[in-house]
Amino acid sequence: MSAGGRLVRTAAGAASGMTAAWAARLAYTAVGRRPPGGPTAWSRTNHRGEPVTLLEGPAVAAGAIAGAHAHAGLVSMAGSPGWRAGTAMAVAGAGGAAFGAYDDLAGSADRRGFRGHLGALRHGELTTGAVKLGGIGITGILSAALAGGAPADMVINAGLVAGGANLLNLFDLRPGRAIKVAAASGALVAAGGALSPGSAVPVAAGLASLPPLAAGLALLPEDLGERAMLGDCGANALGAMLGAAAAAGLPRTARIALLGGIAGLTAASEKVSFTKVIERTPTLRWLDMLGRRPVYQVPGMVIPAQRTPEGTGERTASP
Repeated sequence: MSAGGRLVRTAAGAASGMTAAWAARLAYTAVGRRPPGGPTAWSRTNHRGEPVTLLEGPAVAAGAIAGAHAHAGLVSMAGSPGWRAGTAMAVAGAGGAAFGAYDDLAGSADRRGFRGHLGALRHGELTTGAVKLGGIGITGILSAALAGGAPADMVINAGLVAGGANLLNLFDLRPGRAIKVAAASGALVAAGGALSPGSAVPVAAGLASLPPLAAGLALLPEDLGERAMLGDCGANALGAMLGAAAAAGLPRTARIALLGGIAGLTAASEKVSFTKVIERTPTLRWLDMLGRRPVYQVPGMVIPAQRTPEGTGERTASP
């Protein structure tokens, strides 16, 4: 790739990241003034007895999608084939946000995880979580088809989009955790895409991960301050878009390994609590608490900020 081409793609990535961050903040202000369906629909209460809103999720998703469209448009004007990555990411984010918001607003905590939703289906009960899983699966297929490639690559890429959406949502159990995981994952995808000689558009694909990361980081203070949270809408959208970025930027062997890792962690979540693992690991616990409000005292115990188990989009109202 020529130096000029790298400069154009780097500028496109930076511009799309700034667009995503600005759009996320703007969207958060707008939906906060007039929440769709009213503020009560998006309101939750944490264990401190303080209200938090799920409106962070739609705002982050809107910002990330706007940034992905900006990236696709900029690289297209520059004559780069990397526009496909931005378009595929926008579709992945839109699907993840739409089905996640549906589960946020219409779902319940009665059924959780693949086991819970599939078990309900076996008994003739169609849960909102099952609808979401199916919808995000279709979203992954559409995103992979837009990105293009051989049939085997499209199967892998669809799995990365759907698997990434579900996995990141499993980390949205403490303030700021999902965004921190997204930032770490996106940095690895960007580095892997930029350095991989097997990628057809390494720099463009690597920089394509900037819009979802910038959108999430723009609202990280709201999440860490326990004023708002991603919910399924935001976490599914960010995870799906990072999956699409990985699909565009990594060679097949790396994508297969990543998909295997996503599948393994998802399966492990049915048996193992990520929160307990993090709390038992000093480095992970320090990173998890970084920027968060300190624990608070109640008679006889110290309780960290908590959220309910995955899929509910709520923080606990009691220890």
